[in-house]
Amino acid sequence: MKTYTESTDDAWLTKQLEAKAGSLKADRRCPKTPMEGHPQFIKETSMSELPPPLQLLALINGHVLPRCIHVIAEAGVADALDDTPMTAESLGRATDLDGRTLHRLLRLISTAGIFEMRDGKWAHTAVSQFLRSDHPQSMRAFARMIGDRVNWSSLGELEYAVRTGNAAIGKVAPEGIWGYYQAHPERGRIFDEAMTAKAHADNAAILDAYDFSKYRVIADIAGGRGHLLKAVLAKYPAANGILFDLPGVVGSVESSARMSLVAGDFFKNELPAADAYLLGHILHDWADKEATAILRAIRRAAPAQAQLLVLEFILPEEPGPHLAKVLDILMLSATGGLERTKSEYASLLADSGFKFERVVPTASPISVIVAAPGN
Repeated sequence: MKTYTESTDDAWLTKQLEAKAGSLKADRRCPKTPMEGHPQFIKETSMSELPPPLQLLALINGHVLPRCIHVIAEAGVADALDDTPMTAESLGRATDLDGRTLHRLLRLISTAGIFEMRDGKWAHTAVSQFLRSDHPQSMRAFARMIGDRVNWSSLGELEYAVRTGNAAIGKVAPEGIWGYYQAHPERGRIFDEAMTAKAHADNAAILDAYDFSKYRVIADIAGGRGHLLKAVLAKYPAANGILFDLPGVVGSVESSARMSLVAGDFFKNELPAADAYLLGHILHDWADKEATAILRAIRRAAPAQAQLLVLEFILPEEPGPHLAKVLDILMLSATGGLERTKSEYASLLADSGFKFERVVPTASPISVIVAAPGN
């Protein structure tokens, strides 16, 4: 088997860089020498144009920039910056961070269009505005959630999950993600804020894509604070809703004339009867055994004419990048759940007493998987 030494590796890479630099110099995009042109070569070349070792190097270090976003979101840097550009030192004083170090983080994430330097001061961009807490589509809470100790550390234990098939969080928080949030209510509040922000983004796409007019009673199972259910009821005034979730969740929600609250645990308690059941981003939190138990609980409660609406990202069968493939690993590390393909959802539904009917895509990555009680 052929082996490579460090010197031969360096020589090979230098030849690759020289070849690429030569092709770019014809377009006047690269300085005269490979060494002198290397930074600009990296900056102005897409990933697919890089030599394979540099493609791999960029991917190996790909966790660094997102980690900087997590830290900056946690510190509230975007909130401290208004329409007037500020120096890193001023931003550091406003957020209790070291200004010189903050500048280094901002310098990196600005390469992705998050903040920008103007005349020696930092300013917002269209992307960084979404890290503000007061933005109507704020992503700050989501960044804080992904970057919190339990989620970030769980990713660090991914090898445990691969070796055992168990959720990586077991090495970090043996009580699991839900137990952790119960024991750390401040982090649980951030999780709730992240899910609320995500729900607002998803709801418009779901309401545009799916017609709820034929349902008289709609039950949102594990519906959290009821954001989706409230949006559906607002658009369809003839419908009534039932919000089902744990007592600690529905206890913080105010009922209305058209939305009743039912406290319970879908693993232990009987579910209400309804014409339609919403199950939004719930099944991906659980492995097949638990997901089947949830679906069977709904099946036992569902009248013969009812429909089940599973709202999830669908993992594509074909190769290529897709958000669901990233979320699948997050589920593996944090909850032990998984994203599923269309055929896997159909199989899961069949095993639970439902008949898969169709998939309704939306303008967002989320899809509506429609099913009905089987024979």
